[in-house]
Amino acid sequence: MAKNAQTHLCKSKYTLPFTTSITSSVQMRATTSTLPAASLPVTSPATLVLLAPALNRLSYWFSCYYKAHVHCSRFVIDLIHARTMPRGQELSVQLRNRIVAAYNSGDGYKRISAAFNVHVSTVRHIIAKYKQHGTTASLPRSGRLSKISARALRKLTQEVSQNPNATSGELQQMLNAAGLLPHRTTVRRALNRVGLRSCIPRKKPLLQQRHRDARLQFANAMLSKPDSYWQSVLWTDETKIELFGRNEKQCVWHKPNTSFEQKHLKPTVKHGGGSIMLWVCFAAAGTGRLMHITEKMNSAVYQQILDENLQSSVHDLGLGRAWTLQQDNDPKHTSAATRRWLQQRRIKVMEWPSQSPDLNPIEMLWTDLKKMVHARKPKNLWELAEFCIEEWQKVPAERCAALVNGYRKRLLAVVAARGGATKY
Repeated sequence: MAKNAQTHLCKSKYTLPFTTSITSSVQMRATTSTLPAASLPVTSPATLVLLAPALNRLSYWFSCYYKAHVHCSRFVIDLIHARTMPRGQELSVQLRNRIVAAYNSGDGYKRISAAFNVHVSTVRHIIAKYKQHGTTASLPRSGRLSKISARALRKLTQEVSQNPNATSGELQQMLNAAGLLPHRTTVRRALNRVGLRSCIPRKKPLLQQRHRDARLQFANAMLSKPDSYWQSVLWTDETKIELFGRNEKQCVWHKPNTSFEQKHLKPTVKHGGGSIMLWVCFAAAGTGRLMHITEKMNSAVYQQILDENLQSSVHDLGLGRAWTLQQDNDPKHTSAATRRWLQQRRIKVMEWPSQSPDLNPIEMLWTDLKKMVHARKPKNLWELAEFCIEEWQKVPAERCAALVNGYRKRLLAVVAARGGATKY
């Protein structure tokens, strides 16, 4: 009978994996019944009546076990996520309101999580907080209140906007005079909360109003030039490169109390260990000639440099006849003798605004060249000059083309700054 009962139960709608325990329960129920178990067929209504309570209890127990397992698993997953995932930036009130609105419209947690790219546990917490407090705004947190009140913070912000060079110590003294005694670290943290950071100022040429006006006029005029015009411009410039790269910023990794070990030091020498002067030119097609200047620069030396390198560079770069020379307003470039020399050779010169190195894309190539040369660690000035010549020839033509093709962005930046300094 037990075998038949087991077979019958497996075919019933209460099919469960625990057939052995079910059979035992059925036999126990049949034994305790007033009717003899042997006298009742398995398929009789009386047998089904006896089996129904046991099956109902087992089905209820299994459903409770399944629900508890699911909820426990979800709790464990959320707990692991909360413990292992780093704490990110707090969600904005607008995003929280959108999550609540989506929930009120009938969307589930998983659907909201996928729509707003927010973890399910975060969605659940926002909804629970809204149900309990009726708001999505951040509630008051525990902890000590800041020594700097909202009024003092506004005073700090106003002072920093008027005097950006003010130090945290000077700002602390200003608050001390008002009766507040915050630490300098507290002052910095208060300003950080409103988005103000103390940074090293960028070095840019001094621009007077006449310089701004000239730069703005130049940018507006050159924006109307076609792209073909910039393809035929020969960009020129001079620079000084020091042997040890005194002006190069470098960082080292070291452990505490090892700052003065030899490998963590940057040796310094007077005048940077010596330097060389270079003149170079380039166009959209690639780099032109590089000239190592060994004499003291004046108008005559500059004219000699142009005479030896201009036409050869123009020919090598394939600029043709309708090319334009770009040079800055150095006195050696704009002297009467140099202007006559250029006019006699019918060389078209671009009108250039003063104090505008950011408008010359060759500055980016100078940076590339210095990095590549100093990476080879030249030992003397002769090696420095040789490395400069070799590395200049390695500059890709694609790099030159990208700088010239993106020149319009520089002009737009000058217009946006109304002739002021730009990021270039």
